[in-house]
This record gives sequence, structure tokens and C-alpha cells, in this order.
Amino acid sequence: MRRLTRKIHIGSVAIGGDAPISVQSMCSSDTRDVAATAAQIESLAAAGCEIVRCAVPDNQAAAALAPICAQSRLPLIADIHFDYRLALKSLDAGVAGLRLNPGNIGAPWKVAEVVKACAERAVPIRIGVNSGSLEKELLEKYGHPTAEAMVESALGHIRMLEELDYREIKVSLKSSDVRRTVDAYRLLAEQVDYPLHIGVTEAGTTWSGSIKSAVGLGALLYDGIGDTLRVSLTGDPVEEVRVGWEILKSLELRERGPVFISCPTCGRCQIDLIEIAEEVEQRLHDLPCRISIAVMGCVVNGPGEAREADLGIAGGRGEGLLFRKGEVLRKVPQAELADALVEEALRIAGERRS
Repeated sequence: MRRLTRKIHIGSVAIGGDAPISVQSMCSSDTRDVAATAAQIESLAAAGCEIVRCAVPDNQAAAALAPICAQSRLPLIADIHFDYRLALKSLDAGVAGLRLNPGNIGAPWKVAEVVKACAERAVPIRIGVNSGSLEKELLEKYGHPTAEAMVESALGHIRMLEELDYREIKVSLKSSDVRRTVDAYRLLAEQVDYPLHIGVTEAGTTWSGSIKSAVGLGALLYDGIGDTLRVSLTGDPVEEVRVGWEILKSLELRERGPVFISCPTCGRCQIDLIEIAEEVEQRLHDLPCRISIAVMGCVVNGPGEAREADLGIAGGRGEGLLFRKGEVLRKVPQAELADALVEEALRIAGERRS
């Protein structure tokens, strides 16, 4: 059962409550380069990203936010550290959210200025605790960045905002350690009802980072914890979005695009199943509607899986049977199987749009 949280809004995107779990990413472009950042946001949106964050390290980056916001079809969150004036300039530029920790932007009056400006614009603040940048006193108290230290840090930042009567808050507790991340979110979820942005930070490259993120986010989502998510990968942020959607789809929490089913192959397989499966997935991964596609290699499990899917093949000797909704359409030579699956998937998508 999903944890019930307060509902906030990042632009037009509802977060928490009964709203669907949102997929978020962060631009890797230099925010000061308006054209490059706007282009990357558009690529993220096309892949299914619903909220995007940009780093704002200086005044030039803050000045670039207004034209970026004007071009973006996604709500934009400004990532702020240390300088409260960058937060104020970002709000003036039209961002839909701030990511900052009140404790690292200076005197209480500076925090109050930011909160006042956020309240006037109905802009939420995400408190983002990271195990790599915990307060010195917490590291001294706990010895190293424990889950308990991360939660204590988050609660301290939350209190700063609550004392200013501000509760349009989202919280994240990220570590590169999967167990620590999961433990921290579980501890905080017992103590507050604010929506949580979940993720394993600095998870790694697309391959290793996707695995760590799937384990950590999967555990939390299965527990009902998480209102937005980001898969943090060293690579193209579009891949973060694709992996995020696959995690949500695997738990049947959201639907978007094809669901691919393919067998691991064995000595019974007599077609080049790996090449066919990879080609079909690559050609169809951005298909917006949900279609289940089974790419199966032999007569043992192949026909059953192919019949249960919207579309599928069951391999034979150098050929395969093409199924649609449990019915055999035709026998297809191996060289034409990928094209046949893609063409039929596009036909189904077209029928569903009409």
C-alpha cells in the first residue's frame, strides 16, 4: 500500500497524495548555454521525463533560466547551494521549484527571504540531503554518514521551514550506498508526511547504476515509499528517464511504452534471438503507448508467452511464428522477424491512437 503524503505541485505536476509517481531527471548541460539546455530538456521530455532540474552555480546560470523556462514544456527546478540570492533570481526567472538545504544558505533572515518569495509564488522547496555533504557536527556525532545522521539532517532542515510556517516541502535522502539509502527513507517515512523524492545518488554508469537504482528504488517503491524518483547515472540523462520508467513499469505503478519479454536463450534456440530482441527494443523503446512484446526463442515456453503478449514471436529453425493477441498471423523468416515485429507494433499503436 502506497504511503499517503501531503500533495504539492511542481508547476502543473501534482506530487504526493493520490498523484502518480513522477519521473525526474537533471540536465547535464551547462545551464548558461540556453540553446543546449533547452534542447536537452526537449530530449528528456520526449523520453517521458516529467520534471527537470538544472544546476544554478552562478549569476550567469540564474540569468539563463528565464529563456530556458520560456522554452521548456517541463516544470523546471533550480538546484541552489550556498547563495540565497541565486534562489531569489531563479524564482524571478519563473522556476517551478527549488532544491536547496536551508541550513547551507546562511543566516536565518536569508532563509526567510527565500521562503517568503516561494510562498508568494506557490513554489515548493525540495530539501536534498546527500550523505556526501552532511553537516560536520552530524559526522562527529555519528562517526560517518549513517542513515540516522541523514534523517537528523533532514529533520533539522524541515524544522527551519516549518518555523517559518512553510510546508510546501519535498524531501530526499540520497546516498551512493543502497542499504543506507533505503534505511534512511524508511526511517524518515515513519516521522513525516511530506512527499519523498527517491534515488540512489552517484549510482554509477548506465550499466552498474541502473542495477543499483533498480534494487534501491524497487525496495522503496514496493514498500509504498516514493512520490518522485530520479535514476542518477553517469551518462546521457535520457537513459535515467528510460530506466526510471522501466522500474515503475516492472512494479505496475505506471504505464508508458512497450513491455519487453524475451527469453535468455539456450541450446534449443535456432534463431539469432539476442540480435532480434535488441534491435526490436532499440527501435521501439520510445513508442509512447503500452504494448507487451514477447521475443521468444523456442517451442517450449515461446508459444505460451507469445500468445499472452499483445505481440510476439516464437522461434523455430531459422524462422518464427508471429502472434498477435494469441492468434498466429504468419510464419516469418529469421531475417524479417525484427521488421515484422516493429511494423506490427506500429500498426497496433496507430490503431490505438485512432
